[in-house]
Amino acid sequence: MELSGKAAVVTGSSRGIGRAIALRLASEGASVVVNYNRNRDAAGQVVEQARSCGVEAVAVEADISSAAGAEAVVRAALDSFGRLDILVNNAGITRDMLLLRLSEEDWDAVLTTNLKSAYMTSRLATRHMLRNRWGRIVNISSVVGLMGNSGQANYAAAKAGLIGLTKSIAREFGGKGITANAIAPGYIETDIVAELPQNIKEALLTQIPAGRYGRPEEVADVVAFLASDRAAYINGQTLNVDGGLVMS
Repeated sequence: MELSGKAAVVTGSSRGIGRAIALRLASEGASVVVNYNRNRDAAGQVVEQARSCGVEAVAVEADISSAAGAEAVVRAALDSFGRLDILVNNAGITRDMLLLRLSEEDWDAVLTTNLKSAYMTSRLATRHMLRNRWGRIVNISSVVGLMGNSGQANYAAAKAGLIGLTKSIAREFGGKGITANAIAPGYIETDIVAELPQNIKEALLTQIPAGRYGRPEEVADVVAFLASDRAAYINGQTLNVDGGLVMS
């Protein structure tokens, strides 16, 4: 168990990719803060499954788009585990609309939840990582942040911003034992993909060289690697987990 003795915060981890990440880190021995905003029951199930791996886990209800929410998840790790070693900024929302119809409210909501929250949690977390001269920050971006997407100007801007934030953190803290990397998932089997019309899903598959959608666990495996000592010399990078989508 490569992460034994480490403590992790995974924002937005009651379902989907975040859930898979929390459970994967737990399987490697890390204690985990499971953050959720609405679905208490789902978060509780993640906590139970994490604890079955023999680690500590707690669920924290917090709106990560607020300063108070960011403080709450970081404080939960310190209060529950006495440390914070791994931060995974996964929380995100979508409010899709063509640019000409995109409201300022929807722009601000997506940028705040998807990007500003990562700034707030990272600023808080690095203070504690510096004390141990060891830390891992993994930001969950998206291939949309690399190539854009019609109707997702707000989402693309936020996810591209995460990549810039990642590189800046990597430069500031790389000499202090703290790494920061981003992961850009493609189309992953989550609720968002499941709700797409069948004809859209079939059309999307033609763009993916792998010929299938990814699984949340495949993203989680990359997070676990980046959080380990094996990835100590990987810093400021963006790893695409997309079946070759961006390549094509």
